[in-house]
Amino acid sequence: MTASEALRVWLDHLDRERRSSPRTVEAYRGCVSAYLEFLQRHRGESITLVSLGDVSAAELRAYLASRRSGDHPLAARSLSQALSAIRAFYRFLDRRLGTPNTAVTLVRGPRIKPSAPRPVTEAQARGLIVEAGGDPQTAPWLGARDQAVLTLLWGCGLRISEGLSLRRRDVPLAESLRIVGKGGKTRFVPVLTRVREAVDVYVRLVPFPLEPDDLLFRANRGGPLAARQVQSLVQGLRSKLGLSERATPHALRHAFATHLLGAGADLRSIQELLGHASLSTTQRYTAVDAAGLLRAYADAHPRA
Repeated sequence: MTASEALRVWLDHLDRERRSSPRTVEAYRGCVSAYLEFLQRHRGESITLVSLGDVSAAELRAYLASRRSGDHPLAARSLSQALSAIRAFYRFLDRRLGTPNTAVTLVRGPRIKPSAPRPVTEAQARGLIVEAGGDPQTAPWLGARDQAVLTLLWGCGLRISEGLSLRRRDVPLAESLRIVGKGGKTRFVPVLTRVREAVDVYVRLVPFPLEPDDLLFRANRGGPLAARQVQSLVQGLRSKLGLSERATPHALRHAFATHLLGAGADLRSIQELLGHASLSTTQRYTAVDAAGLLRAYADAHPRA
């Protein structure tokens, strides 16, 4: 078996058995394909399954070094993700294709300082939602759609892909939503009355007939609304409102978490609502909330 054939088997495993998202599969394909191309150039020969088994730690380090330099050097976080994909590939080779390689476990990626999430403030979140439906030159159903999507992201803490995965049969929204997130992990999130009302307004105004299994949110011409269109929407709104580049659709999900934390919600509950596999991921929001408290102290205390 060639290395390329082994890669195809692994990607098929991710798609069919692990139920990984198309974006995850494509990201893994890019990372491992680049690694295999390097090995072929480095060794000057075709790479087979047997070749992958005898790759040395020095060769893997040479690959990582090559990605740090050149015309398009990878940042530390991207380099770490590339190494993670390669390790996942080797684990599959060991478990499924009988080709172990212990050398890759000896290679460490670059140290990455975890960055704190960058949420928008409550006032900024409200401003984005209000502005989304405030253009008199836009068809009313489009404004209602944009407000419904942004309200979902903020009110339920959804990722863009999760919000856009809702179908017509899900409306009217129940007391809670069943969301299938990253890695097929299922969670239930409460639905606020304001969120339900925003979605109901959109459904009443949307001009396209929707079957129960059709995706709920539609683009201008009736096709499914894409994540890139939501990102472009928020990019335009933040320009109108004078917000920084950190005002993104995902920042509304961050805002959901930090606002709950600031109101006294415990980390375990927020972890469940966000669908985080690890509590350490959720703990990043404590740094954001602490920073907010310090700013409030500095602004309000007479001796600050």
